[in-house]
Amino acid sequence: METQPNNPLHGVKLADMVEHLVTFYGWEELGERITIRCFTHDPSVKSSLKFLRKTPWARERVEGLYLKSLRDAKKK
Repeated sequence: METQPNNPLHGVKLADMVEHLVTFYGWEELGERITIRCFTHDPSVKSSLKFLRKTPWARERVEGLYLKSLRDAKKK
């Protein structure tokens, strides 16, 4: 397995990202920041993962918000 020191997403599972975002923002704010149905209507980690694995543009937004939340957490 190659090391990727410049890739902050290396080794982070999508499920861990979603769980972190739910803990950091909550479902309601997460749905406001990324407007996708799996975050706004009867949200769950399982349904979100199913959608995000099939939808590259949504996954990119989740990854971007995850990185932003890590930067914001460091500032606090």
